[in-house]
Amino acid sequence: MSLASTASDLSDLRDYAFEWALVDVETSGLVPRRDRVLSVAVVTLGPDGEQTGEFSTLLDPGCDPGPVHVHGLTAERLRGAPDFGQVAERIGALLEGRVLVAHNAQFDYDFLAHEFARARLRLPVARRLCTLALNRRVDPPTDDLRLGTLAAHYGVPQVRAHDALDDTRVLAGVLRASLREAAQLDLPLPLVACPPRQDSQFAPKPPKTPCAFRNPGRLTAGGSLVQGMKVAVTGETRTARAELVLRGVAAGLNMVGSVGRHTSALVTNDPSGDSAKARRARAEGVAVIDESAFLRLLGDVRPGTSHEGAAPDPATAPSSCSPSPSLPGVPTPRGPAASEAAVPGVRTEPAPAAPGPKPGSRSAKPRGPLSGRRVLVLGGTHPDAVAARTRVVELGGAAAINLSAGVTDVVVLDGGRADRRLPRITALLLPTYDAAWLVAPVVTETPGAGRRRAAAHVLPRGGVVDLPLPDGREPAHRWTVTASWAQQTACEIDVVAFVLDGDDQVSFDEDFVFYGAPENPGGTVRLLSDGPTEQTVGVDLAALPPSARRVVVAAAIDGSPTFGDVGALHIVSGPGSSAAALAQATLDAATTERTMLLAEIYRRGRSWRLRAVGQGYDHGLGALARGYGVDVVAD
Repeated sequence: MSLASTASDLSDLRDYAFEWALVDVETSGLVPRRDRVLSVAVVTLGPDGEQTGEFSTLLDPGCDPGPVHVHGLTAERLRGAPDFGQVAERIGALLEGRVLVAHNAQFDYDFLAHEFARARLRLPVARRLCTLALNRRVDPPTDDLRLGTLAAHYGVPQVRAHDALDDTRVLAGVLRASLREAAQLDLPLPLVACPPRQDSQFAPKPPKTPCAFRNPGRLTAGGSLVQGMKVAVTGETRTARAELVLRGVAAGLNMVGSVGRHTSALVTNDPSGDSAKARRARAEGVAVIDESAFLRLLGDVRPGTSHEGAAPDPATAPSSCSPSPSLPGVPTPRGPAASEAAVPGVRTEPAPAAPGPKPGSRSAKPRGPLSGRRVLVLGGTHPDAVAARTRVVELGGAAAINLSAGVTDVVVLDGGRADRRLPRITALLLPTYDAAWLVAPVVTETPGAGRRRAAAHVLPRGGVVDLPLPDGREPAHRWTVTASWAQQTACEIDVVAFVLDGDDQVSFDEDFVFYGAPENPGGTVRLLSDGPTEQTVGVDLAALPPSARRVVVAAAIDGSPTFGDVGALHIVSGPGSSAAALAQATLDAATTERTMLLAEIYRRGRSWRLRAVGQGYDHGLGALARGYGVDVVAD
C-alpha cells in the first residue's frame, strides 16, 4: 500500500475532522503521582490540519529533574522558570474543546491530570487520541512504532528528540500522515473518553511492603506461626487492627486483607460471626484464633523460607500445553483449542511443526508457506472462521482480526462478500481467496511487500516464548501485553491483570489491576487504555517483588454478551509500548465464555516467560477475581 503525503491539508478527510491539541511533556520520571513535568508544549490544529496555535515553556518542578541524560533539562536550566500552576490556565485554554493527541497519550494525559490536580484546577479534556495506538491499527512497515521511527517513515523532519516543542511539531506531521493512512484503510479512530480527574484521589496508595517469605501453609492446632504465613484479621479487636497488622508484618507474616484457600489463619474474637472473612474461613477450613492467642504466638514466630532463597520447582511452572489450574469454586474452563475444528471442505493435515524461538531470540521464526504473512478471514460461521484462522497459524502465518496495512492476504468464507471491508480490500489490490486456498496456499506478492516489518513470533494457544534479557540499551524489564478485538465490537470489554504469588493468589487486593484501579500500589503493573477496542497491560519485571511469581492478563465482557459474539482476540507482547513486538497470538474458539485468560508472564528460575493462554469461563469478572483471592466484599 502506498503511503500518503504528510501535507497539512486534511480538508478532504471529513470523517476525521476534529479540533486537535497536540501535547508533549518531558518529566522527571515515569510515575505521574510522584514525578513532575519539566517542560510542556501544546500545538493546536484545526479540522483541516492547519496549525492554529502554539505554546511551550520550561517548568521549575521544585525537585530533582531526574534523568538529565535523556531530556537534557538540568536544575540550573529550569531555575527561574514558572511552576505549573502559573501556566495551567493558559494550557487549559488550549486544551478546552479539543481532542488531546500525544504519542503514548495516557502517559501525557496522566501527568497533566496530576499537575492540574496539584494546581486545584480541572483538566479540560473530554477525549484523547494516541498516535501510537492509531499506528498500531494502521500497522506501517516500520521496525517499531517510536515517534522518531514513524517520523522517518512518514517523511517528517525531526530536529531535537526529547525537546517538547520539536516533538510536538513532529507529532503534528505524524498525526496528519496517520489520519490519511487510517482513511485509506477506513479505520475508526481509537478515541478514548477521559473522565474528570481534577483531584488526586485517583492516585494509587503508597506501596505496601511485600512479604519476603514463602507461604508455609496452614496454622495447625497447637502449632507455631511461621514467617510467610498468610494471616487475616476481622471484627472488633482490643488492639487497634492497624497495630496488629504492623506487628504481624514486623514478625515476617504476610498480613492479607481477604481469606482464601491459601490463608494460614484468621484472627477474630467472634469465630461464629457473620463477616465475609469469617464465613469464608469456615467454608475453607482455615484455622481461626482469637486476638490473645495471636499476640501470644507472635512472641515465637518460626523462621521461614525466603522467596529468593528457594528455587522454584520446575514441575510447578506453567506448562506450554496444559491449561491453568482450575479456580476454586469456579466452573470448569471453557474454550477448546481452536485446532479441534476444521475448515469446511478442507483437509487439515498438520503443517510441519514450527520450532519455538531460542531463549530471548528475535530471529527464530516459524516455518511454513504462510510464514511472515498476515491473513484476514471474512465471513463464515463462528466455527468456520475459527478453523480458518487456526489453519493460518498451523501454516506459519498470523491471523488478523482487523484490516491494516500489514494484512497480506484475505480469505473469504461463505457470507464474506457482504463484509463492509471488502470494497476497501479490493481497492487496495489485496489478494483474496476462498477456503480451499488453505489446503496448500500459494502466496501472491503485492507491490511494496518487501517493506513489511519483521513478523513477531506467532504463538498458538498454550505456546510459550522466553523473554529476552536486557541488553543495556533498552529497559527490557518493562514488558507490555496489548489485547485488541474487532473494531466493530459494540459491547464493553475490560482487560485486567492479577499479580500472583506462589499460591496463585494476590498478596493484596490492590494487586488486582482493572479500569477502576489502573495501577497497583508499587506501580509495577499498569493498565493503559489505548482505545475502545484495545488495551495494554505494562509490567515492570525488574521491580516486581520476589513473591510475585506470575502476572495473569485476562479480559471480561460487561453485561450479557459472550466472546462468541465478539470473536477472536489478538494479543501482541514486546519490550515497551512502542518497541517491536516479540510475540503475537490470536485467541479463538470462545463461544459462551464471558471471561478469558489471555496471557501470563511467569518466572522460570531467574528468567521470565510469556504464555498465550486462551482459557475461558462462563462466569463474570467477580468470580474470576475471587478465585485469585481478591476480596470483592467489604468486611
